[in-house]
Amino acid sequence: MSLGTGRRAFISYVWNSDAVGARLVRGAVTPLNWLFGAIVARRNAGFDARVREGAMPVAALPAMSVGNLTVGGTGKTPVASWFVSRLKAGGATPALVLRGYGDDEWRVHGLLTPGVPVVVAPERAVGLVIARSMQCDCAVLDDAFQHRQVSRVVDVVLVSADAWHESVRLLPGGPYREPLGSLNRASVAVITVKAAPTERVQAVRAAIRAAAPDVPIAQLRLAPDTIRLAATISGGPGGPRSLQHDLTWLRGRKLVLVSAIADPDAFRRQMEAAGAVVEHHAAYPDHHDFVARDLADIVARSHSSVEVLCTLKDAVKLVPLWPRAGAALWYVSQTVVVEQGAEILDQAVARVLAARRATTPTAG
Repeated sequence: MSLGTGRRAFISYVWNSDAVGARLVRGAVTPLNWLFGAIVARRNAGFDARVREGAMPVAALPAMSVGNLTVGGTGKTPVASWFVSRLKAGGATPALVLRGYGDDEWRVHGLLTPGVPVVVAPERAVGLVIARSMQCDCAVLDDAFQHRQVSRVVDVVLVSADAWHESVRLLPGGPYREPLGSLNRASVAVITVKAAPTERVQAVRAAIRAAAPDVPIAQLRLAPDTIRLAATISGGPGGPRSLQHDLTWLRGRKLVLVSAIADPDAFRRQMEAAGAVVEHHAAYPDHHDFVARDLADIVARSHSSVEVLCTLKDAVKLVPLWPRAGAALWYVSQTVVVEQGAEILDQAVARVLAARRATTPTAG
């Protein structure tokens, strides 16, 4: 186990386990949670004052932010790409602007929304200027709820039902960047669901309603889509075996799962719900950079009767490294299905389209 993998496992243990050891660590870092919360509150108060005074700089393009309250695991990448597609369908020429943490997110966006400019810029205001220079007329900001230096037309905030816990703990004792009350500055709260049971989804909805009673709530399911041969992403090794399957292909099939995502357990539950038999799950830290030793371990666990399956986010990094003699590497991406609140999401898109028309008189 690598140092990074061990660190991720320890953090997950502290954040999610009810074991005595985990509770002791959480208790020990509670003063740090309070300090972090005080810093967040002071920072937000400063931004709130600037908003009230009209002192926020005007963004180069009308923008929609798709963010969350926690550290990863809510489905921002597929949801942000979904909103980009909706804006494009509405006649806009959108860009997707993101910080670019790791080398996987921007590449995944490029595959999910081909032909749409993907701008990597730690300062989103600069990213919007770049997008405008590329003849874009609006943008989706990936993971920008806490990046308040740039104004936005709509703030969409995702809350994962799969990663939900009744105890909302701020960093470092938990995964929350902000308390639930911060949802009051959101335009829309979106519950994302992968494999969470109905009662947990209902608990999330009740918690959002209690913390931010005036914020509209929508619900999206992130459902596994077609299984594709990973080599087809970039014409890598194994290109002639360019196959794809629907989810029925997974029924009874033995798998080695590979994931370097924020919520690997939800990925595994999705595959098992589709009927797969998971013999091993190689779960690495979010945004993990795979090395030769990782691939050797993965390949060693696969054989003629076991398939290797990863997420699209992992496939873009694994394909260039995958050995020609290794088993076929497959990937599954998430498709966005609107379960509740379609009209709320339509209104959010319409607000960005209206702002685009107001600031770009020649826009159709």
